[in-house]
Parts: sequence; structure tokens; C-alpha cells
Amino acid sequence: MKAIMVMFDSLNRHMLPPYGCDWTHAPNFARLAERSATFDNCYAGSMPCMPARREIHTGRHNFLHRSWGPLEPFDDSMPELLKRKGVHTHLASDHPHYWEDGGATYHNRYSTWEFFRGQEGDAWKGHVGEPPMPVADLKQVRLEVYRQDWVNRQYMPTEDRHCQTLTFDAGLEFMRTNGAEDRWFLQIETFDPHEPFFSHQHYKDLYPHDYDGPHFDWPDYRQVTETDDQVRHARLEYAALLSMCDRSLGRVMDLMDEQDMWQDTMLIVCTDHGLLLGEKSWWGKSVQPWYNELVHLPLFVWDPRTGTAGERRDALVQTVDLAPTLLEFFGVDRPADMQGHPLPIADDRPVREAGLFGIHGGHVNVTDGRYVYMRAPASPDNTPLYEHTLMPTHMRGRFTPDELADMELADPFSFTKGVRTVRVAGRTYFNPHHFGTLLFDLQTDPEQADPIVDDAQELRMANLLLGLMRDCDAPVSQYERLGLPIEGPATEEHLLVRAQRIQAEAAREPLPRPEDYPSGHFSLRTPIAVLLGDPKAVEVIRTHMPTLVDTELLQIIGSTSLISLAAMSGSSFPKDTLRILAEELAAL
Repeated sequence: MKAIMVMFDSLNRHMLPPYGCDWTHAPNFARLAERSATFDNCYAGSMPCMPARREIHTGRHNFLHRSWGPLEPFDDSMPELLKRKGVHTHLASDHPHYWEDGGATYHNRYSTWEFFRGQEGDAWKGHVGEPPMPVADLKQVRLEVYRQDWVNRQYMPTEDRHCQTLTFDAGLEFMRTNGAEDRWFLQIETFDPHEPFFSHQHYKDLYPHDYDGPHFDWPDYRQVTETDDQVRHARLEYAALLSMCDRSLGRVMDLMDEQDMWQDTMLIVCTDHGLLLGEKSWWGKSVQPWYNELVHLPLFVWDPRTGTAGERRDALVQTVDLAPTLLEFFGVDRPADMQGHPLPIADDRPVREAGLFGIHGGHVNVTDGRYVYMRAPASPDNTPLYEHTLMPTHMRGRFTPDELADMELADPFSFTKGVRTVRVAGRTYFNPHHFGTLLFDLQTDPEQADPIVDDAQELRMANLLLGLMRDCDAPVSQYERLGLPIEGPATEEHLLVRAQRIQAEAAREPLPRPEDYPSGHFSLRTPIAVLLGDPKAVEVIRTHMPTLVDTELLQIIGSTSLISLAAMSGSSFPKDTLRILAEELAAL
């Protein structure tokens, strides 16, 4: 038996034809749905990228204990478990986070692996001089990866040299080389259609539209401040890259047809999370609550043992179910620490009552398939919050000595195999408290446009949440942070939806567009660094936002405008203050 998992990053369920989209060009996803079981109720778990991949390896949630980080010494890795039982596991990927400090333990769990360079500012080609870049670009947070991405694009002038194409080339080569062999698992994983939405012209030509505005294929993670035409353009840039992904998927299916692999080869097509493309008046992820556009995922599975094709599955499943599914397929026992279940492919039997999902330090969320409950921190300081790890690295760097200065050894958790972890203070870049606790009824409000206040349902969902947290052996600090009981059931005194209603409603208000504010020589669109370089403008800033003048983040946000900074921080940036700033700056 053999298995192939084709994994995309930031693949939006609601933009695929099998899930009802009628305007994107993705015929191979439609073809896939005819050859597999399509799961209608699949949810993410730990987010974003590497936490999701840790779930794929371990079959258990990790976001309650740890932010972005590597596999831990006590983690059971599905590819490694397969390898130990004689299944050759191979990874072909262009996902750059595997090779950064925060992901450096994943690829060596496979028998063999290949990496293709160039995605999202990957530190690949060395150019000391400035690369050609757009004169005007709507992306305002331009860190080093922004410049590096424009270096890298020069080395992918045609589709055949694009790192996505090379990744699938490698996967197809593995399939051809080993088609006659038995017991192997191939993971073909591309970073696309993650931003930046870089594709070649013939994919853009699938979505003709009139646009003569600034370059825009890499939205910042913030509220929408762009015009409707600019928003539409970015969505179509994403769609073009999605169509490129569709072609790559078709190449895999074509080779499975050619080699008659459907008889003995499992095929899983999945993603880690979605991406907001203007929905809810937001771009991106990780800042705002984890709405269904981000966590309600596409999932397609072909199992040659059952032959299930062209059918839908409504069972509530999650990312943690992928590892148990593959282990069961190859006849490898699941470790006791795995929380997931083999996917119900042959029938539609339920595998869980509710699913847990979230990001470290953010909302902790639960869904039963109908209701979604997003539990915010109980207090504005979002504490206590701790990291529990033996691998102290962030995405692109190590924990600093200052972060480790007050580290403590925590007692072992149920899944750490008797090992104590290092406990250090956690941090979040944006405070989720101001979004408030939210409850949605997807049956009456599938778009999550109108959160409800229903004490009875909140109490039920809070107790489902408590049960799942206890199943994860969540740290005591998480119960305290969320205002939930460490022992016993939640009661009426623990409810937060009604108590946080006002702040939740304020946070859901769209940010006014820049054109709604007065403008002169200076405006809300002027880069902050330019404003702080003008004696009069800096005094306006100092009067109304004194902390901005002296912030240590100035070197990062200097190229950002006031309106974009407000968009990144949500309602924690008062709209009345924006109005006063705009009026006084325009008068200078």
C-alpha cells in the first residue's frame, strides 16, 4: 500500500468549486471531488503554519502549551513512526518555514526530503544591490523578507522555474521512480496559495479585469483600508495562484491515472488554514478571531480499500485526524498520546462531539459543527500566559537570554513522557481581548455576521471547551487566562459573551476608509517615519499618541501609515483619535 498527501497552504475552502464557488478556475479540484470523499465539516486545530504541521505529525493539539515552534523531544512524529515500521517517507516541499529555527526538526523525521527555494522572502539568492521593485505597492509592512521576495522573483521568470512547479516535479519523479514499489508515503507540500500571490501571466489571464492601481499581491494582516477595486484585484491575484495550484494537483492525478495507482494508493488533499481576503473587513490571519474562512477547511480523501468516490462526509473532523488515518492505513499502531481518529471515509460515523482550535495566546475556540464559541481572555492583560517547551525557538530566531532569564521547570504533562518542560512567559503581538468572546449559530448565520447572546448555549459550549482543554492537559494558566474553572463545570458566573458584548461589537465595526478622513499635505496615509521627521507633524503625533513617538517598534512600523497601523491593531486604536489626527495633520 502507498499513500500521497498533497498539502497546500492557505487554501480557501469557499473558493473551490466542490464547496460551491462558481467563479474560480479549478477543474482539477472538481475532478478530485468526483474521485474521493469530500469532507464538509473539517476544522483546523493549532495555528498557524508550524503549529498545524506539528498536529499533522503528532495527532494532538499543541497551541494551549506552545506558540510556533519545532517538534519537541517527547513528540511522536507520524512520518517517523511509519519510517520505523518499514514505510519509506518522502517530503517534497517549498515551504520555507521548515528550514527556519522554528521548524528545524520536522524534515528530518522523513526517510528522505527535498526543498525548493524562493517562497515568501526565503533567504535564497544574495543580491547586495536593490532589486527591481514596484514604485507603488499597497503593502506597507516591508521587512527584509519583502525586499528578498523581489530578489527571488527574478529567478522564477517562467512557470517551469517556479518553486511550486519544482516541488511537484520532485513529487512526480518520486512517484515514477517508486511506482512499482510498496509501502511508501509521499508528502507533496507547496506554500501556495499563501501570500504573496505570485503567479505567471497566463493564470492572471483567467481573471481579466480593469485595474490600473498600485501593485497589490501581498496584503498585510490588518483591517481593509483599500478601495473596492483594490480588494477585488488582490482576490483575483489569489485566484490566479489558486488556479496554478489546481494545475499542479491535476498533474498528480494524471500520473495516478497513467500508472493505475488508484488501486493501491491513498490520496489526501488538505491544507493548514484559510486566509481572509477582505471578508469580515480583514486581510490575513492571526490578528482577528479565527472565523470559518480561516478554520473551516477543504479536505478530500481517496482510500483504495473502500473505493468511496463522489460522496460527501458530514462528520466533524480535524487536522489531528490525519496522522491516525495514515498510521491506520499502513497498519501501524497509534501512540496513546494521539487525540485524533482515523477519518470516517467509508461511512459518515461521528468521531467527536466537538472540535478545539486556536492560536497560542489568542481566543480558545470550540465548535460542535453548528455553534462556534470563541472564548477571549477574561481580562485586558491577557495573562497569565506561558510557553512550555524544550526547544526554545520562535519562527525565525531563538529565544533571547532575556526571555529565558526567569525560566522555570514545569511539572510533566500527560503527553511529555515524564519529562518536565521549561516554562517562560508567553507573548502575543496583538491582544485578543478587545475582540471579546463570541458565539455564532452557523445554522442561522453561516457567514458569522451576527454573534448571538444565548446564555444556555454559551454554558453548553463552555463546558465542551473545558472538556477538550482537560483532554489536552492544558496548563493551569490557560484556565486562569480565560476565566474558566480549573476543576468542575463552568457555571453562569463564568459566562463572558454578554459581559464583553460592547467591546465585541466595537471590534467588529469596519475601519473607515482613508478617503473618509480629511487630507492635506499630510494625511493618515503618510508614512509614520515622514510624519515624525516633520517638527509640526511630530507634535501632533506626540499630543494624541505619545507612545508612538518613542516606540522601539519604529524601525519596523516607520514605513507604515497611521491608517494601516490602526488597521493592524483593530479597535484598540480609537477611531476618534484617528479623526482628530487626520484633521490636525491636514491643517498643517
